[in-house]
Amino acid sequence: MNIEITDQLNRLVTLKKVPQRIISLVPSQTELLYDMGLEHNIVGLTKFCVHPYHLKQTKTIVGGTKNIKVDKIKQLKPDIILCNKEENTKEIVEICEEIAPVHVSDIFTLNDAIELIRQYGELLACRTDSQKIIQKLEFKISDFKEFMKDVEHKKTAYFIWRNPWMAAGNNTFINHILELNKFENIYKNKERYPEVELKKIRLEGDPDLVFLSSEPYPFKEEHAFEIGRFTHHAKTVFVDGELFSWYGSRLLKSFEYFKKLHQRIV
Repeated sequence: MNIEITDQLNRLVTLKKVPQRIISLVPSQTELLYDMGLEHNIVGLTKFCVHPYHLKQTKTIVGGTKNIKVDKIKQLKPDIILCNKEENTKEIVEICEEIAPVHVSDIFTLNDAIELIRQYGELLACRTDSQKIIQKLEFKISDFKEFMKDVEHKKTAYFIWRNPWMAAGNNTFINHILELNKFENIYKNKERYPEVELKKIRLEGDPDLVFLSSEPYPFKEEHAFEIGRFTHHAKTVFVDGELFSWYGSRLLKSFEYFKKLHQRIV
């Protein structure tokens, strides 16, 4: 009997059996598979799938998130390939669909992340493990909202790239996480990941906080000084980009980190 599920792009994914051979083209989803007890089912991953670290030594690397090695993927004979709308291109999804069924995630909110974990539980026959992660996550979210009750809003800019300077804008998971933390994103009126001019930062919002993400750009102290020349009184903070942008089981570590971050910036 076929297994059918609608992915997060409302595409019908049809499988003839429970997938035994899985390729993940998304780092946060690879870690989620591991935490759902599916390590032995993962046959391929990307060079950016760094958690848990040992997987890169034991599994086949099939390229990056934007540049895949099609022959390697074919040789692995996957039962399913897991993609993400933001991480992977439409062309990659179409190429992969010629090899195996493809599930595409599309994550903007914590509810989307929880729905993805639930879908994987059904699709990959590990409902108990997925439900455990969801329950832990829902508890941590509820606890964090209680923690945030009396925290004041702070105007914030969250940078992900330099040359050109790029920030997280609206319609991103990062923006959703910033809102949850009452970090009022000065670039939320711009879509996705806009290029911005540092010299206009005061005009465009004059932030209290400037976050420099640990990924994908390796920001250093000199970049904090560079920004400091253009802000009025902003505090520049280096933050763990994975804990702001990874939407799998890494979220279980995010909320304790956010609590400590708030204590640091008081």
